[in-house]
Amino acid sequence: MFDLAYFDFLFISLNDLVDIFIIACLIYKVILWIKETRAWALFKGVIILLVVLSLASICNLNTIYWLISNAFNVGLLALIVLFQPEIRKALEQLGKGNFLDAFVKKNDNEQSISDASVNEIIKAAKFMAEKKTGALIVIEREVPLGDFEQTGILIDGIISKQLLINIFEDKTPLHDGAVIIRNNKIKAAACILPLSQNVKKHDFGTRHRAAIGASEVSDAYVIVVSEERGEISIAKSGKLIKNIDERKIRSIFASVNNKSVKRIKLWRNDKNAK
Repeated sequence: MFDLAYFDFLFISLNDLVDIFIIACLIYKVILWIKETRAWALFKGVIILLVVLSLASICNLNTIYWLISNAFNVGLLALIVLFQPEIRKALEQLGKGNFLDAFVKKNDNEQSISDASVNEIIKAAKFMAEKKTGALIVIEREVPLGDFEQTGILIDGIISKQLLINIFEDKTPLHDGAVIIRNNKIKAAACILPLSQNVKKHDFGTRHRAAIGASEVSDAYVIVVSEERGEISIAKSGKLIKNIDERKIRSIFASVNNKSVKRIKLWRNDKNAK
């Protein structure tokens, strides 16, 4: 006679299903939130480390396993400290927002920017440089800037010279801060960017330090117009290219679009191959 008690673990109760569903929903919500912030790149790095840790355990690579496991013990505390503002903001959104919104939210990130949008940005930058109107325009690329966007005012408007000029016009409510551009739209204005700590304060003003700071923590291109000198500069990868002309700006955006087209073609070829 078989004792059915030994097979109890095979039977899943309704409570177990509800428990699994709730945990799955929470994990899904967290992943959706992380994808909208700069923490997504860090999250992917953690996943890679976990995979390496598992392989080290299976293959009995004791030194690698010891190093990574001990790094995780210290790293978890470091992550909590580094991303304390993001964690607090996530908890606030979880309390204020509609939980079901996470399941219908679409990812509208694009890796390229249209020629029409580039034309409008350049015309606005040139006009503001001539008038010595300060401006800070962040063009999002692969690293999501949702955490920056949440510090400003939602716009979600079509990119145009007139709209950009009006936003940065002195004494207007939105002029002090940065504009975030994503998916060929002005997503938000008056956004707060982190100031770079790797440049001397007397070499750059606050606007230029913010441009460099944003490019240090993401792969965004940041166009900055100086109200003192009437110059257009662009920050990328923590470096500031000062006093650039229209041709240089177009070449930078063209290189971004070319890389995006190649990536899309490769992805489609892989998909068709399958």
